This record gives sequence, C-alpha cells and structure tokens, in this order.
Amino acid sequence: MKKILFPGRIAVFLLFAMLLNACNSTKIISSWADPQGTIDKSKKVLVIGLMGAKDRSLKENVENVTVQNLQAHGINAGSALAEYGPKAFEGLSEAQALMKIRNKGYDGTFTIALLDKTKEKSYNPGSMTYWPRTYRFWGYYHTMYARVYEPGYYTVTNKFILEANFYSLDNEKLIYSVQTKSLDPSSPQALATDFNKRLFEDMIKKGVIKQ
Repeated sequence: MKKILFPGRIAVFLLFAMLLNACNSTKIISSWADPQGTIDKSKKVLVIGLMGAKDRSLKENVENVTVQNLQAHGINAGSALAEYGPKAFEGLSEAQALMKIRNKGYDGTFTIALLDKTKEKSYNPGSMTYWPRTYRFWGYYHTMYARVYEPGYYTVTNKFILEANFYSLDNEKLIYSVQTKSLDPSSPQALATDFNKRLFEDMIKKGVIKQ
C-alpha cells in the first residue's frame, strides 16, 4: 500500500524527521565488570580524559562531569587536567606516572578515551506525494499536474565512540570497562552529560557503584 502524504503534512513530517535526527543519542555497545569489583567510597579516583588537543573541550567536559557524578555518589575524585595540566604524563615511564598519581593520594584511575570520531553520510530516498485519483477531467488533470516528487537528500551524522576503564591501583586490576556510541551530540557538554548518564546507569546496574 502506498503512503499518501498531503501537502500540509509534508513539511511537518520533514521537520519531525530533522528534529529526530538532531537529537543526541548515546548507547552502550559493550560493558564488562569484575563480579567482585566495586569503586569503594574510601578510594580517591583520578579521572583521565584521553583526547587530543583538537578535542580539548570534550576532555574538559568529560573529566568534569565524571568527577561531579563520582562525587555525587560519595566517591572522592579529581580531574587529571585540573590536577596536572594537559601534558602531565608525557614522556614519563609507567613507574614515574604511577608515582606521580599516588603522590597525590589517588589509588584508582578512571580513563575515558575517544576511540573514534567520524562523520557518516547516508542517503534518504525521496517519497511520492499525490492526491486521490478522480474520474472528472479537471480533477484528473489537476491531480497529475500537482503530483510532486519529493527528491531524496543526504544527511551527515557525527559519531563518537568512547571507552571508559576503571583501574584499582592497589593491585593494578581492571574493575570495569564500557564502550559507548553517541550520535550527533549538540555540544561537548551534551556528549559528556549523556555519556555519563549511560555510564553510571550501567555501573549501578552491575554493582560497580553501590547506591
């Protein structure tokens, strides 16, 4: 059965499709948690955003929002960017970096890495718009003349893949890991906020953070 779209509804339909496409959406691709592992409230956690210089704003927002959420759950946390600056661990060995972190009292690290940032181009096929057929000459002529073919169009989607890992520095053990996919965030702040919402929902569900 063909779908009939009358002129007054075409603009509404296209506007709705554009708004729907513009909405930010973050989904979890995969996640894993140590069945015995939790982020204890006695720990001090360093949040480290692993993003390049071009994504400095995202790094700041991700670290700050994650720190705020950890603190809201009673966990002492700090931002690596605020604590050490953008090149704090550059050129250091593993032992030197760990010593630098532990000297500030941190015994856990929460790394958040930007694994991928791409633009995906997709084609949306056009649709035929027409009025019901009539058997009167002028009605038929008007219908055929007014038949409109809505051309197809391309849309570009911005995709971000983020990975978060929590490590306990007491035993050098991975406690939790998650990968997420976000589409068309309106800003670095929006991406950081939506990412954290999914992140903490999953950590609570898996018992990594206790309510």
